[in-house]
Amino acid sequence: MKPKIIIDTDAGHDDALALMLLVKSQQFDIQAVTTVAGNSDIKNVTRNAKAILDLLETTLPIYSGYETPLQRELVKAVVHGDSGLDGLDMSATQFTLTGDAPERIIELVKANPGEISILTLGPLSNIARALQKDPSIANDIKELIIMGGAIDVPGNKNRVAEFNMSVDPEAADVVFKTDIKKVVVPLDPCNHIILGIDVFEALQGSPLYKPLNSLMQHFIAGITFDEGVKGALVYDALAAYYLVSPDAFALTAMDIVVETKGEHTFGMTVAEKRTYKTPHYNAEVATHIDQEAFTKDLLAALVR
Repeated sequence: MKPKIIIDTDAGHDDALALMLLVKSQQFDIQAVTTVAGNSDIKNVTRNAKAILDLLETTLPIYSGYETPLQRELVKAVVHGDSGLDGLDMSATQFTLTGDAPERIIELVKANPGEISILTLGPLSNIARALQKDPSIANDIKELIIMGGAIDVPGNKNRVAEFNMSVDPEAADVVFKTDIKKVVVPLDPCNHIILGIDVFEALQGSPLYKPLNSLMQHFIAGITFDEGVKGALVYDALAAYYLVSPDAFALTAMDIVVETKGEHTFGMTVAEKRTYKTPHYNAEVATHIDQEAFTKDLLAALVR
């Protein structure tokens, strides 16, 4: 039996790589793809997710979330361009806004108690709303793999907060206060893994080569402009890789709270570092990822 997963995504460029990795690996029973407003608005990210799945020639169900975070106006990303996925022709993409992602998450989890892992690649709005609507699902989710947070490095949205956490800190607060098993993949180890466009030359001859090359060129240009990094920071693909190969990750138990009130610090993932305090561990946090293994396994999956 393949492990059952739900992929919750705000479908930008690194989300595209994550979806490609998980679908092409053929290792998972993907129950659904749910979309969340983040990198772009809910219409764009849902269209983007459908376009990626069309590219992969798969008909996985897609359920869209709400238009806004729990309490805030949506603040979109810059690096993914106006569409949220610049570089891919989506003019013919047919998609539907269902507006019921939290309800669908509840439905799937309750139908498969203890069996579904949820990979979150965007803000945690859908997961928080599902928990608010039915708190009992906290007992039925196998685990959450969360791309998000910045522990000992600067943020990439404000001075201290990673993008997903800063977009909907109230949702992150709801999720981190639960007892659900959580594996967090923060900026810290991801910042050390930068893929140049040359990496994707290995895909020549694959149907994904041309569209992926175009996507990554736009993505790298956006990251270079916004963050000064000359390469692709593939955060979401790295979080997805945890499902594929957890042995490639070093994890450390941490006690994390999420800042929701600070003017300059909202979305900050604050770890308890005082040695004289007794921590309440609520997450396993990735501190190292094997770049060589990731790159090798990513390319092996994409050429299938």
